[in-house]
Amino acid sequence: MKILFIHQNFPGQYKHLAPLLARQGHQCVALTLRVKEPGWWQGVRLLPYKLRDRSAQNVHPWLVDLDSKVTRAEGCLAGAIELQKAGFSPDLILAHHGWGEPMFLRDLWPEARMGLYCELYHLSDYPHNNFDAEFEKPSLITQLKLRLKNLNNHLHFPFATAGISPTWFQANTFPAEFRDKITVSHDGIDTRSAVPDPDVRLSIPGKVDVTRNDEVITFVNRNLEPYRGYHRFMRALPRLLKERPRAQVLIVGGDEVSYGARAPDGKTWKQIFIDEVRGQIPDADWARVHYLGRIPYDQFLQLLQVSRLHVYLTYPFVLSWSLMEAMSIEAAIVANDVDPVRELIDHDVHGRLVDFFDTDSLVREVCALLDDAEARARLGKAARQRIVTQYDLDDICLPRQLEWVSSLTR
Repeated sequence: MKILFIHQNFPGQYKHLAPLLARQGHQCVALTLRVKEPGWWQGVRLLPYKLRDRSAQNVHPWLVDLDSKVTRAEGCLAGAIELQKAGFSPDLILAHHGWGEPMFLRDLWPEARMGLYCELYHLSDYPHNNFDAEFEKPSLITQLKLRLKNLNNHLHFPFATAGISPTWFQANTFPAEFRDKITVSHDGIDTRSAVPDPDVRLSIPGKVDVTRNDEVITFVNRNLEPYRGYHRFMRALPRLLKERPRAQVLIVGGDEVSYGARAPDGKTWKQIFIDEVRGQIPDADWARVHYLGRIPYDQFLQLLQVSRLHVYLTYPFVLSWSLMEAMSIEAAIVANDVDPVRELIDHDVHGRLVDFFDTDSLVREVCALLDDAEARARLGKAARQRIVTQYDLDDICLPRQLEWVSSLTR
């Protein structure tokens, strides 16, 4: 079978599925912005597409999101036309349509089946609006803009054979006429790599050198920003450092923005909240706070393995892989009590849950778990068991994804 993958940052969510399909003998090709020249990756032919240079034009500000998606779709279509001229016509198109790229591909290949990676349908109220009043000002205009972001979903689903979502929370954001076509199956966690290691040492020259003998508190974002609770963690930091005089706090994340609005006045959210709390923290305590930026995956696993307690905070949004990897490593976790997190963690079974906005509860639960080795071990083992039995890459998730791919062609 000829399979075409569409993902602007390929492999993305197809990291494991695409190579497996290639090993099974399928002819796999990926159109992506990630590469500049044609190449190969684990049996998948990588082909770049380009965005056309455009002169400035007036676009209604509410349509900027759709305009950018049509621009990507046009570039992807041009790459697909060249692929067609070279004699390639896919039987199946597997696409993450969140950036608009596959919008016109069924017009080019009407006989191809299309499976969409359904990451999110934007709801104009909770959970995608009116959660954090500090950064989200409820208004009719905001609701209308969010509704318009779904134009991309509506342009794709009439041509889709079916969809797949990694969590029930994400799938259930879609309206019924879409939801009925969506299978829930996570991308999968490599539980053979994400394992506890009592002898681990995380050593990053000039930044940190810790082992399991140290009291390590970890906090991870792709980018440090309010959508992932960075501001709530920072506001708890002065008390945490005071109450845990031996704790080393390791913070991972970049300075950019993955989700919500950019920080004002050219600043970064990272620095804004450092500036907010720094005056409350003595220099000796601040020396125990280590910003690691973005780190390689092997060091990221070591970070979770060395963690005595991991804090995970998020808006009601797409769940982070880092939470599931921390669970697989048997980390003791304090997270906030929102729908996507409750899908993974039952309170005091797989971790402890607190209110996103309750700083006192966050500090209290962190300190209580740091003082209770038996509870940490109990929660960590239950957390790993949930990941192994429900989200394991090789035994659970990849077989489900393969069955979904097979169903697309039936």
